[in-house]
Amino acid sequence: MYSKTIWEALQAEAKVWSENEPSMRVFLKKTICDKGSVQEVLVDYLSCKLHNCCDSIDKKAIFLEAFEGDSKIIKLAIADLTAILERDPACRHYLTPILFFKGFHSITSYRVANYYWYQGRKELARYFQSLISESYNVDIHPAAKIGGGVLLDHACGFVAGETCVIEDNVSILHEVTLGGTGKEQGDRHPKIKSNVLIGAGAKVLGNVTIGVGARIAACSVVLRDVAPHVTVAGIPAKEVGEAVVSHPENQMEHYFGEGI
Repeated sequence: MYSKTIWEALQAEAKVWSENEPSMRVFLKKTICDKGSVQEVLVDYLSCKLHNCCDSIDKKAIFLEAFEGDSKIIKLAIADLTAILERDPACRHYLTPILFFKGFHSITSYRVANYYWYQGRKELARYFQSLISESYNVDIHPAAKIGGGVLLDHACGFVAGETCVIEDNVSILHEVTLGGTGKEQGDRHPKIKSNVLIGAGAKVLGNVTIGVGARIAACSVVLRDVAPHVTVAGIPAKEVGEAVVSHPENQMEHYFGEGI
């Protein structure tokens, strides 16, 4: 039902946009108006975005198989769309992230690669990882586990390693790295709990846990666990106060100073 509501909103928005900007009418008709659901839009549009002139792989069929094989993919995409609209002041329409936001494009495409990774089709998953990186400047290992309600804002330069886990309702800005610290094997990447806000340029390295509701200041380097509901900043990052609000991922408040 929720997906249907968003689909109705997309159709209405596309009609208004077509009237306001006639030059986009054919584009909107092809990408939105002629489709029958949010899933159909995402399968068709995102598979086209991952273009590579050197291959003859039917990417639309691959996207469709993943979406039909795992119903969580569309549910997570809807949760991400909702999070973007609620948290990003630059976004006022569902159409905007679907058509223009590479953070949403890359994380939804990653979910397809993730599906194939855990189906044992790791070569295909790695190929999709490569295409996503080339298309969006976002490099998420297909084995990483990412929940729903994730805002990947601007997305440029985002990296998430193989054993990285991101829980539900997390906001991450551009140039963030969730990586390892060397050549160690096994579980070696960060675990990001729910309701976390990670500022632009932050680096979280190693098998560390970022607690529920924590904030990581921009350009910080985090090498140790972060307790729930605190703010950390610096190189290396240190606790500088409480996170102020219980849902920093939603308020998107990055200020810390007097009174933190």
